This record gives sequence, C-alpha cells and structure tokens, in this order.
Amino acid sequence: MSKNSRLKVAFLAAVVAVAGLATAGPALAAPPAATAAASQAQEPAIPTDFVTLPTSPLRPGGNQEVTLTYRNTTPTPTTVAPQLLVTSPDSGPFLSPSDVRVERRTGHGCWVTVPLGSQTGTLFTDLVGAQRTLGPGETLKERYRVTVLNPKAGGTVEPRVALYGA
Repeated sequence: MSKNSRLKVAFLAAVVAVAGLATAGPALAAPPAATAAASQAQEPAIPTDFVTLPTSPLRPGGNQEVTLTYRNTTPTPTTVAPQLLVTSPDSGPFLSPSDVRVERRTGHGCWVTVPLGSQTGTLFTDLVGAQRTLGPGETLKERYRVTVLNPKAGGTVEPRVALYGA
C-alpha cells in the first residue's frame, strides 16, 4: 500500500470517527428540535481542505521541533486546526504511538504531551480539540516537539492545517 493510500485511509477513518461523534453526541443528549438547532449553530465537523506544510524526515536521537504557521488571508473568520502526521516508511515497519512522543508548546512555554491516533502506519494528532477560529489577518503558530523513543523507527513528519467551511 503506498504512503498516499495510507494517508487517505487514515484521514477517512479519522473523518468517520469525528463525524460519528459529532452527530451522535448531541443526538443522544437533546430532543430532536434542540438537536437541529444545535447542529446549525456548530462549526462543520469535517475539514473541507488541508494546507500541507514542508515535511522533514523523522530523526532518531534527540528532539525535533516543528513549527506550524498559517495566516488567515480571507476577509472573514476561518476555523482551522493544526495537525501533525508522522508517517511510516513505504516499506515498513509501520510506526506505533509508542515509537514516538509528540509534545506541543503552550503559551506559557511548557511542553505538554499530545495523544496520537494511529491508522495504517500513520500517527496523527487530534483535529477536534485543536480547532480554533482565526479572524481576518490573524496567524496560527503552533510548536511541536517530536522525540523518537524507538531507535529503529523511521518515517516522515508532515505538518498541515485543516480548514473548515466553504
């Protein structure tokens, strides 16, 4: 299976999971009329596009810092979510979440561990919890630190930004 196919499968699995949670959660807690009103007020749960940023090889030994930067150049507020993918080599072995640690730098300068999902050899950070709205001209800047825990692990670090809406 090619790396692009694995990425597509991982993305589709994540979208199905997010869509299922987004639609099932409010439906279970609210009466039908309230559910319809709530779903109209919520931002779309499925990204409409991705902006891919420069990739880098996964480097064993030490920490590797990755900065995601995205500027909203539209005249309207835009909902975005930063995401970090760590993809396995085409010929394997596939990565597992125990092979790497991903951390995000907070506004206070602390590093906090980011849980990783895994699908067909691709590790990924959550989109739902990372969503935020950027006003016109605002810039998103997220710093991540990737540490390889398994010296035999190899792959590629692929930062991107999910875009929501029309």
